[in-house]
Amino acid sequence: MRRYGKNPDEDDIRVRPNRKGNRPRTNIRPKHEDAAEGMVLTVDRGRLTCLVEDRVVLAMKARELGRKAAVVGDQVWLVGDLSGKKDTLARIVRIAERTSVLRRTADDDDPYERVVVANADQLAIVTALADPEPRPRLIDRCLVAAYDAGLKPLLVLTKSDLAPPDKLLEAYGALDFPYVVTSRDEFVNGHAADRVRELLDGHVTAFVGHSGVGKTTLVNALVPEDRRRSTGHVNAVTGRGRHTTTSALALPLTDAEGWVIDTPGVRSFGLHHVDPSRVINAFPDLVPGTANCPRACSHDEKDCALDAWVEEGHADPARLYSLRRLLATRERRDGD
Repeated sequence: MRRYGKNPDEDDIRVRPNRKGNRPRTNIRPKHEDAAEGMVLTVDRGRLTCLVEDRVVLAMKARELGRKAAVVGDQVWLVGDLSGKKDTLARIVRIAERTSVLRRTADDDDPYERVVVANADQLAIVTALADPEPRPRLIDRCLVAAYDAGLKPLLVLTKSDLAPPDKLLEAYGALDFPYVVTSRDEFVNGHAADRVRELLDGHVTAFVGHSGVGKTTLVNALVPEDRRRSTGHVNAVTGRGRHTTTSALALPLTDAEGWVIDTPGVRSFGLHHVDPSRVINAFPDLVPGTANCPRACSHDEKDCALDAWVEEGHADPARLYSLRRLLATRERRDGD
């Protein structure tokens, strides 16, 4: 049915009023040329705490950003009240392109990616040598995520007064990345923080680890003026630590250049977002052995050249086992 005549003019056209006001809708977004640059320090229920120059500013995301979310470590531009005073709220209007994104999924069956941090260049994997027992396959998973995101890995072993680090270090010796071993006494006298700080200087480092390994305690030692209110302990029944960090938090290093980003303790590190063909990149000591593999080799099949490579003594058999265990887990053929 033709609502208007055959040749309608402008007077014939009805214009539906905007129920929310008289301003016409437009796809043109404001440029916000006066916006100030800042860094996201933490996110809590839609409110983002940002550092703008030397002020801590509470902000929200502008509607014009759509579904694009800012995460800890993001460089952003803000407008509005940037004084940082109580009960003020700024608005994030732009998010800079990220140099790196560390992601994880809840498990290997979960397609939903969770961005852990943005713009970090180093991943500190914190593992206790005892209480709770170390989980090498969790370390491997964190390594895969680090290499996939382009982050330099750093292994931090805690509680060496309870168990020696030799066996664990031997398993990762061929990977040729830095590590530091600490004890509980060193946490007390500050030596642990001093040695770790040297490896963090000049970097933006995200800390990940199982609950109860001493991750937040170490961050507190590195940034004493920003101490967390509490640290956790290990459950004597389950052997698992209680979560003491509920959201990621970026903190500037004390007596050094750089940032540390403390993240909540993880019980698993899903790799659904990582293509299985890239998992081998987390095992650079095995990569040369894949030169003679069949085309599209999964590195977990009968004709894989890695078996002969390892038998000839070029790599530790435990590393090949770890790779294949990880591949099996990633492909949902085995448990972790």
